[in-house]
Amino acid sequence: MARTGKAHTPSQTADEILHRAARIEDTFHRWRERRGRKRGLTTTIIPYSSYGAPDWARVVCRVVLTRGTEASKKRAEKVRGWRSFFSIPVNDEVVTVTIGGTEVQLSPSRGGVIDEQVDVTLAPGWQTATIGSAGSDPTIAHIFVVDPQASFGIISDVDDTVMVTALPRPLLAAWNTFVLDEHARRPVAGMAVLYDRLARANPLAPVVYLSTGAWNVAPTLTRFLRRNLYPRGAMLLTDWGPTHDRWFRSGADHKRDNLRRLATEFPNIKWLLIGDDGQHDEEIYGEFAASHPNNVSAVAIRQLSTGEAVLAGGRSKSAERELESPVPWRFAPDGARLAIELRELGLIND
Repeated sequence: MARTGKAHTPSQTADEILHRAARIEDTFHRWRERRGRKRGLTTTIIPYSSYGAPDWARVVCRVVLTRGTEASKKRAEKVRGWRSFFSIPVNDEVVTVTIGGTEVQLSPSRGGVIDEQVDVTLAPGWQTATIGSAGSDPTIAHIFVVDPQASFGIISDVDDTVMVTALPRPLLAAWNTFVLDEHARRPVAGMAVLYDRLARANPLAPVVYLSTGAWNVAPTLTRFLRRNLYPRGAMLLTDWGPTHDRWFRSGADHKRDNLRRLATEFPNIKWLLIGDDGQHDEEIYGEFAASHPNNVSAVAIRQLSTGEAVLAGGRSKSAERELESPVPWRFAPDGARLAIELRELGLIND
């Protein structure tokens, strides 16, 4: 069975008028693609971990140009920091996805990103999708198929929640964009152990890392999580740069949209929302808990140190969030003390 689908990420339609910045970016990328192909660069597909259900899968990947050698393809996946933003996105390549005996043809959106829900029959647990095109060798994407019996899941922020950033918020996006290196980051104390205990206590639970970072740095973040023994999970990042109607994407809207989408896709799952008190996590989680109280088991907030809070521009009003929320909130400065709080809620076994 084969069909041609549109990418699920925001893309240009007949009714959209592209923002001037987006038009400039698209023209620049088309010029770079033509120049790259003349230099002999070929299509490479970079897959990202995602999730699904027994009757569908969310396939996420990015299509770029590389030199075409095996070494250069590996470098495309392992490149770090600012170099990842020099990859050339491809928007006009037809990509074939084969998963669970189903073959689907998809096309990238702006930025070369494919984010598409595919109808397919799959068994619960980790499954693989083969993604390729006429101009590229096939690659493998890993997809966690959520068991229909699952009633609990974990959604986690990344910066200052699983890894220490310790940078002023105005510089955070630039750091993630141009400097990020998994060797230059350290994990938040005790958080990997906390996540492991949560996963062991809830073996059917999906784990989703929801970040405002760009897809360009997904391989780096994945290596950081693996290196520091965090549980495997889907990675939901965002496309970097202008959208069809504004200069830059809203990271907060990206989180809100994906939280609402997960609530719709898995209405029987109660999510543990984990973040920190230095960004907008409390505000976003509070809004979601208020509008979807049946989809939230608890909110766990990692409290920044005094120095981190100064760099982050202060703390949010945690006490007010807790009093106003229909779900329990727990606060602690590290994973070990959050584990104590979550054990009292019955989310972790002794």
